[in-house]
Amino acid sequence: MIEFAASGLLNGVAVGSIYALIALGFALLYKSTRILNLAHGELVLFGGYLAIALAQVLPFPLAVTVTLLAAAALGFAVERAIMRPLFGQPLLSVVIVTLALGYIVRGAMVGIWGGSTRNFPPVLPAGVVRVAGIPLQAVGVYSAATAAVLLGAFWLFFRYTLVGISMRAAANEQLTASTLGVSLRRVFAYAWAFAATAGAVGGILLGLWLGVNFALAHVGLKALAAVILGGLDSIPGAIVGGLAIGVVETVVGGYIDAHVIYGFKDITPFVVILLVLLVRPYGLFGTEHIERL
Repeated sequence: MIEFAASGLLNGVAVGSIYALIALGFALLYKSTRILNLAHGELVLFGGYLAIALAQVLPFPLAVTVTLLAAAALGFAVERAIMRPLFGQPLLSVVIVTLALGYIVRGAMVGIWGGSTRNFPPVLPAGVVRVAGIPLQAVGVYSAATAAVLLGAFWLFFRYTLVGISMRAAANEQLTASTLGVSLRRVFAYAWAFAATAGAVGGILLGLWLGVNFALAHVGLKALAAVILGGLDSIPGAIVGGLAIGVVETVVGGYIDAHVIYGFKDITPFVVILLVLLVRPYGLFGTEHIERL
């Protein structure tokens, strides 16, 4: 039992770090634009499918670079062509548009590359790595380490670059940031590009670990569970929520899956969503909003 829990904890942290990376894009987009992007999972799928296709003809680092640039371009295009004309429209309409966008992207991906699981060429060492005596898949360890490095890189970007500081300022207080000269339209475009890039990175890391098929889009909903747990408008909360969802899914869901109800692990993040919304609707670190009707 102790070994199961320890193994589940380490594997949960590994997969949770990838969830955190994906959730970071979710949270930043919501915080900057107040748009809940229901197409975020399809951005994960886009990154995974495109990187695998490019890796067949290009060296892996170049395939990843082209994929991330394509994801950023997709984010810019979505903001400019679809979201900007909807500025000022009812929020529900905008959210429904992101839902439709997700179906379109998913249909295009499956139509181009098919529904069967596709795998990357072997670019990471295979086999098992022992951490504190506990065996873990090497590809999972490398994916988690990459996600941790990227989370640190994103933190430096937001803290020290002009673009990152502008995005943080707009995320905290749009009116004040606009008064001080920050272009909200430009920040919104950057937020969409960043969200698409973070999703693509998550798709690549999960694809290296699990392969890519249309079910990978569901990971976006697990990232939604992470940001709801951490707080929709909290970037640190997205990271904490991602790690927590990974651990709960692997340890609690994995135990129930193996001993009580098969298949429970896949629904664990959504059980967390229900519990969090019932007990603390604004999440662990989110801002509490009170509206009188």
